[in-house]
Amino acid sequence: MTSSIFAYDKLKTIQALRYHFISRKEIKYLMIIVNLFAIVSAGLYYYKQILPLAFLFSSLLWFVMMILFWFLLPRMIYSKSAAFKDKFKVEMNEISFSLIHERADKSWEWDSFSSWIESPHFFHIYFNSRSFFLIPKEAFDADGINQVRKLLKENIKN
Repeated sequence: MTSSIFAYDKLKTIQALRYHFISRKEIKYLMIIVNLFAIVSAGLYYYKQILPLAFLFSSLLWFVMMILFWFLLPRMIYSKSAAFKDKFKVEMNEISFSLIHERADKSWEWDSFSSWIESPHFFHIYFNSRSFFLIPKEAFDADGINQVRKLLKENIKN
């Protein structure tokens, strides 16, 4: 069994939320389309095939999208969620994943989760594409991180 007590660091949590948003397929596709649109409009503007307004619009669209996904959305999610300001204890074993808080605790069998990913500072454990837990790696020592990684690989099929 692996267990640890943790609290969320604001800057690292916001970075993990960025990672979550940028890793979503629909957002990746949107970013590719907007980038292609900006590149094509830059090329067409360079060859004087379009007016400067179209190039300005594509650039503005790119900036708005990056500001939204990189700054606004992660900060909004962080500030609206009271959970990011609390302390938790996590327990993991071959059978279940448990999250314990001073007011309540909940356990899930591993088949309740659909997938997991690892970012630089967190393990992202997903119920579905929109519902997930962030478990900070800093809550574990090096051996604990390897144990968590092993449990996730063995019990959650991506």
